[in-house]
Amino acid sequence: MLAGCRRVLPAALGRALRGRAAAGGSGGRRAVSTSWCPVGAAFDVKQQRGSAAGRETGLFGVPELSCPEGFQEAQDKALQESEQLVQKACSTPPGPEIVMIFDQLSDALCRVADLADFVKIAHPDFAFREAAEEACRNIGTMVEKLNTDVELCQSLRQLLADEVVMDSLDPETRRVAELFMFDFEISGIHLDEEKRKKAVNLNIKILDLCNEFLTGTHLPNKIDKHVLPEHIRYNFTAEGNYLQVAGLHADCPDDLVREAAYKIFLYPNAEQLSCLEELLASRNSLAQLVGYNTFAHRALQGTMAKNPETVTQFLEKLSDQLSQRTQKDFEMMTKMKVKLNPQNSKLMPWDHPYYSSVLRAERYNIDPGLYCPFFSLGACMEGLNSLFSQLLGISLYAEQTQRGEVWSEDIRKLAVVHENEGLLGYIYCDFFQRPNKPHQDCHFTVRGGRLRENGEYQLPVVVLMLSLPHSTRSAPTLLSPGMMENLFHEMGHAMHSMLGRTRYQHVTGTRCPTDFAEVPSILMEYFANDYRVVNQFARHYKTGQPLPKSMVSRLCESKKVCAAADMQLQVFYAVLDQIYHGKHPLKRSTTEILKETQEKFYGLPYVPNTAWQLRFSHLVGYGAKYYSYLMSRAVASMVWKQCFAQDPFDRAMGERYRREMLAHGGGKEPILMVQVAKPCSHSRSPDRFLFTDRFHQTLKLVDFALLQGKS
Repeated sequence: MLAGCRRVLPAALGRALRGRAAAGGSGGRRAVSTSWCPVGAAFDVKQQRGSAAGRETGLFGVPELSCPEGFQEAQDKALQESEQLVQKACSTPPGPEIVMIFDQLSDALCRVADLADFVKIAHPDFAFREAAEEACRNIGTMVEKLNTDVELCQSLRQLLADEVVMDSLDPETRRVAELFMFDFEISGIHLDEEKRKKAVNLNIKILDLCNEFLTGTHLPNKIDKHVLPEHIRYNFTAEGNYLQVAGLHADCPDDLVREAAYKIFLYPNAEQLSCLEELLASRNSLAQLVGYNTFAHRALQGTMAKNPETVTQFLEKLSDQLSQRTQKDFEMMTKMKVKLNPQNSKLMPWDHPYYSSVLRAERYNIDPGLYCPFFSLGACMEGLNSLFSQLLGISLYAEQTQRGEVWSEDIRKLAVVHENEGLLGYIYCDFFQRPNKPHQDCHFTVRGGRLRENGEYQLPVVVLMLSLPHSTRSAPTLLSPGMMENLFHEMGHAMHSMLGRTRYQHVTGTRCPTDFAEVPSILMEYFANDYRVVNQFARHYKTGQPLPKSMVSRLCESKKVCAAADMQLQVFYAVLDQIYHGKHPLKRSTTEILKETQEKFYGLPYVPNTAWQLRFSHLVGYGAKYYSYLMSRAVASMVWKQCFAQDPFDRAMGERYRREMLAHGGGKEPILMVQVAKPCSHSRSPDRFLFTDRFHQTLKLVDFALLQGKS
């Protein structure tokens, strides 16, 4: 999941609102540090955990953030700097300097806002989380005010109106200028003063509702323990006379446990329902206030898809082509349920994840326990290091942290180093489970790269957050195949951030349209499922025995089992997202819409007195854009087949991939980067990687690529 691509604040300066830490860096080639060590050793069970050296600093090396109160100081500095930059922008004549000032302004606010955006979610100390959330809100309020500042907008408008100056700008600078103006426009800069104030207030309200809804999606539900049969109570956390149900227990082999978890965890909460309804209504009000028919029209204007009509066409076409295969998958699951539980054989929504995994395991002898010993965390990290070295000339090195730099003792800091260009940036690895840590795999951009005014390049800083088990006395951290694939996925986001070396941080790395941002990460999943790649690092942690090719082949083949039903479920989620953000007022309640959409686009029955939409956390970060996962998977499939399937270590193709896709971040129209034409020949030349500029061609290819899966 890409946390950094969400746009809670649709502001002229908010597109890149991803923050930055204080850790600096000069331009040019970075020398190798003597404090670096091999990446695998950093995750070795024998290494001392939590070691830190040097003088004490603050989070991410920001001195002020050695305590929660430091967020106020950092926030005040950012706001003061932003005021000075606004004055400078308003007094500067049309020219490229205007774009640089806007980017500096965005970066100044990002120093606090995005760092705080991560801390408010992940820091184990409540005081830090609370201070970070307050900083997010205060910076967000300033962003919305700037977003409707007529004088500030006018300085940019004068630049865009000057044809001579615009013609003299390089393509990236022109695009960044246009993107800043685009964000002004979708935020209501054209409205009168009263309506602009209303837009600001709506944006702030939406931000608060998003935070409230997101919190509610993770809260457990309680039930009197006597309601449940005694023999299944141990599956849930006891709290006096109550049991806490904090998830769906989708992998539990007991049908009754899964059914109970589903009905209890998804039981409607009146406050959460009200929050969702108010969030959807407020988004619609904002969209209509600034001149859009629906929130979906506003949210999709800057994406590859462009509009909800194209997204709906894509989803309906895909659903039609999946329909028959999905029904066959459901029939296979039903037969398996009849075999294992003949007394209650009707297939229900809580059965899909479990019985699809049972079918995979039975058909291909897939037992995660057989694979885990070959996927120690250290070995997987060395595998990524080897892949990046061969494909891109990049190595990962562990770097010792200073006291106070990290928020938990088990965080690892990696330096990303190119063989010729030197140090490219830093990745903080927050990989392990801990109390109150969100159970989600996520990438956060803490600081985006940019070319500073003094000619130095500001190094990007990101966090990868996973939920892996800790090592034990007898074994290192061992990953299931799914965990390994997720690690590769999130590292794809990280490499996008490291290699998207744009002049402007507003468009650096993953700061690009959502339906493009997932392409590099999903592409990494193909590498994770290729035996040639896996064979380089998968070794039994005790014996050193390589993972047999037959086991990798079985694992890859097993992923095709019930793949249509799995994808159909994603189509259902994406369609639901589009309807919720479509025409308002909604014709029915969100739960009635859920029931109707589930039966039409999924196929398994709706369960009365459940409200899955209240747990749909992606409605916050991916509002009207959940389809992006499906479209990005289609594009990634095409890139893999045309560029890396023949040779996953092809250095020339890796360099071409970096140059044509990763390096641009959001500084180039995504459709120009991802629309792949037919291969020009069977040669191994990098020229096989070609692009067109017509979106309808992608639509024709996209369903084909999706239906091909990962074969």
